[in-house]
Amino acid sequence: MKALILAGGKGSRFLEETKVRPKPMIEINNKPILLHIIDQYIWFGIKEFIILGGHKIEYIYEYFEGQKLNDDHEYFYKNKDIKIKVLDTGIKTMTGGRIKRAEEYLGNIFLATYGDGISNINIQKLIQFHEKNKKQATVTAVRPPARFGSLTLEGNIVSNFGEKISAHAGWINGGFFVLSKEVLKYIDGDETIFEKKPLETLTSTSNLAAYKHTGFWYPIDTIREKEIVEERINNNELSWLYDW
Repeated sequence: MKALILAGGKGSRFLEETKVRPKPMIEINNKPILLHIIDQYIWFGIKEFIILGGHKIEYIYEYFEGQKLNDDHEYFYKNKDIKIKVLDTGIKTMTGGRIKRAEEYLGNIFLATYGDGISNINIQKLIQFHEKNKKQATVTAVRPPARFGSLTLEGNIVSNFGEKISAHAGWINGGFFVLSKEVLKYIDGDETIFEKKPLETLTSTSNLAAYKHTGFWYPIDTIREKEIVEERINNNELSWLYDW
């Protein structure tokens, strides 16, 4: 089973970094986000990857240059059993269009996720959940990370002050999809945003299942979010990150 990783957007909220490299190549504790994600998949037995590049794709080519398998931008990682293909899906192509560009390389079932998040999602359990539910697609549902402190008030008096409010928030799209190739028929072309027509159609036809993940999940959208994750790593709160 292959895993697609979306890595072509400009990351406009992270211009300090993305003016020189793609967002997934931003380093968390001296290791690109992209490799944290790849190592997570490898831990659960996934060995073939397609990086859907666009913005600053040359940076990714150069990063893997020493592990080149051929002149078609295919590389090995760690050992020659683990293969990475870096696919140029265009600068302006939307998320759905990027996935569609990889169609010829995909089997009947494949994985896909965004290239900008750190998590401890159990990929094996996610795949098993998808197989059990027999839907065309599964999305990992997560709680949004708390960005503000929460207050519980009794009149004008604060009765409780807390930093973690995510448990009370709704579920959001956490990426880490399992998709059947049938999903590609909902993608019209490069201009298709995957989170619009494709996912909306799957939802309206009851073909989108949600795997609920209540463990760690954090998107890296800003310098501050990068710093938060690195602080937690340095405080040994995310020791599992280096078990992959």
